[in-house]
Amino acid sequence: MKRIALVTDSTADLTEELKKECDIHVVPLKVNFRDQEYSDEELSSEEFYRRLASEEALPRTSQPSPEEFGRLYGRLLEEYHEIISVHISSALSGTINTAYLAKEKFKAKIHLVDSKTISLGMGLMMVEAARNIKEGYDTAWILRNLEKARKNIETLFTLNTLEYLQKGGRIGRVQGFMGSLLNLKPIIRVGDDGVYHTYAKAHSQKKALEGVVQALQDLAKGRKHVRLAVAHGAAEQAAHYLKEALENACQLQATVITQVGAVIGVHTGPGTVGAAIQFE
Repeated sequence: MKRIALVTDSTADLTEELKKECDIHVVPLKVNFRDQEYSDEELSSEEFYRRLASEEALPRTSQPSPEEFGRLYGRLLEEYHEIISVHISSALSGTINTAYLAKEKFKAKIHLVDSKTISLGMGLMMVEAARNIKEGYDTAWILRNLEKARKNIETLFTLNTLEYLQKGGRIGRVQGFMGSLLNLKPIIRVGDDGVYHTYAKAHSQKKALEGVVQALQDLAKGRKHVRLAVAHGAAEQAAHYLKEALENACQLQATVITQVGAVIGVHTGPGTVGAAIQFE
């Protein structure tokens, strides 16, 4: 049997190539357009944003059921001795609580990790865990290292509008800026507490992207860059601009450039562009 399986949820926004390369198994969250339910992974980014623009009501999102987690855990434990399961911040979703319900059946074989982040930040944690497994570290060491990695990953993104965060109830500590940000582009940081915080604001998307680069440079002081990831929601050109700007500023090639999935996209909307950097 193999030693350790890696599980995450679809809000990690991993590419198919990374999932295959790192042997990562994904439990999808769901998006509901009226009476139609889609798995986060079966609804393409292009189709999702087309639907989002045409629907009057904001789609709803839902987490996996304990049974879905249980089926995956049970299947993996036929091949692996243990499972490390890393999920979206508990301050933003109840996904990890559902995973705990499924864990009861398997007890000590399942190790759950609250990433206290989203999307690219989770993705970098999964890449780190996969590297640790390949290097032969045991579960206890990997869990300790994931805690260290989490504290050394900075995730920032900018939005075209706060409309979707507000409607979806995920606005968190960004809400203090609602009045002044209606016509501005916020730069949002995922804090150590796993919720969104306004880091800065800009008058255009280009200025906001420059602000993300500056913010990551400020947060990098005294720290060594390890990995860079970039993602976007229906904003490919802006994502490539941010990728090149960060690669030049940090002298680091991006490990990942991907699209934000439907579940994250419901709350951030089109025009979202973000980046995450892992430091030592």
